[in-house]
Amino acid sequence: QVQLVESGGGLVQAGGSLRLSCAASGRTSSSYAMGWFRQAPGKAREFVAAFTWSAWTGSATYYTDSVKGRFTISRDSAKNTLYLQMNSLKPEDTAVYYCSAKGSYIGYPDLKSGMEYWGKGTLVTVSS
Repeated sequence: QVQLVESGGGLVQAGGSLRLSCAASGRTSSSYAMGWFRQAPGKAREFVAAFTWSAWTGSATYYTDSVKGRFTISRDSAKNTLYLQMNSLKPEDTAVYYCSAKGSYIGYPDLKSGMEYWGKGTLVTVSS
């Protein structure tokens, strides 16, 4: 089992920045995927960004088109924490952001529907 706890959400004006954190605990794996998804009011949950690692592929990052160039996903392995740096925020980025993980390697785009573990989410509100 893996437990995920998000933090860092809040209210920010358009054009501002926030950094989300996701602290992971529990079972660890040498190959894994971790990612961020979001769900806006009245909409389905959507993929935002992901970080994958395996011994044979190394690390890789993936982003949905709408956040490329504005968001950066990263992981601190020593702290077992995933981050999402969000810059140039727009009102359409308003959503509950969820951290997710899979305890084995999964590639893209399979990871968009293949994550096993989920956090409870953190709310990001971007005002215009």
